[in-house]
Amino acid sequence: MQTRIYSGPLSMFGAKAEIAAREKGIDFERIMVPFTTDDAYEPKHPEVLRVNPIKQQVPVLVDDEVALFDSTQIFEYLEDRYPGPAYLALWPQGVAERARARQLELQSDEVFFPNVVRLFGLQHDMQSAPAVAACAACARHYGEMDALLATRDYLAGPYSYADIALYMAHVFADRKGAGMTAATPRLVAWRDRVGERPAVRAVVDSMMCFLASQGRGVPAFLQR
Repeated sequence: MQTRIYSGPLSMFGAKAEIAAREKGIDFERIMVPFTTDDAYEPKHPEVLRVNPIKQQVPVLVDDEVALFDSTQIFEYLEDRYPGPAYLALWPQGVAERARARQLELQSDEVFFPNVVRLFGLQHDMQSAPAVAACAACARHYGEMDALLATRDYLAGPYSYADIALYMAHVFADRKGAGMTAATPRLVAWRDRVGERPAVRAVVDSMMCFLASQGRGVPAFLQR
C-alpha cells in the first residue's frame, strides 16, 4: 500500500510533513481533507479521526500497519523508514548535532509558533498590547536564529527538519504580521535559500495558490 499523508490546504504542520516526504523522494499520496472558510477542517476525515481521535487534526501518515499523527513524529518515522544514503538524510549525522537540530525543530513548533497563534484574530488591532508582545517575541526568535547563521548556511549545519519547521512557521508569521526585516539579513538570505528548494516550492506554492483563490493575502516574499 502506498504511503498516504493526510493534510489540509492551510495546515502548517501538514506542509512540514509533505516537504519532508518530498525532500526524501518518497512515493506518497497526498490527501487533502475538507476545509471550511473559517479555518476549520470540517467534516472530519474518517482516517484522521481513526488515527488521531483526541485532537482530530492533520497531518496524519498511514504506511501499511503504521499510522501516525504529529509532524515531528512523522519526521522521525520517515527518517527511520527511509535512511541514507539511498534517501536524503534530514537529521545531522553526529549525536550532538542531531540533538541540537531536534531542539531547534521543537523551538519552532513550541516556542516560536505559539506567538504566531496569538496573532490569529488580532489582524484588526495590531497595535494592541498582545499583538505587539507577540511580534516582539517573534523578532527575538529571528535574532537568535540569525546569530546561528553567522557560520553556517542552515540552522543546524546541514539542511534539516529544523529548517523545514522554522520556514513553515515563518510563512504563517509573515501572513499574520510578524515577518522578517532587514534586522536579520542572514535569516532573510536563509529564507530565500530554503524557499528555492523544489520540495519547499511545490508545497508552499500550492498553499499560496489556495490563499489567492480564497481572496486572502499572500506574503510579499512568496508572490511570484
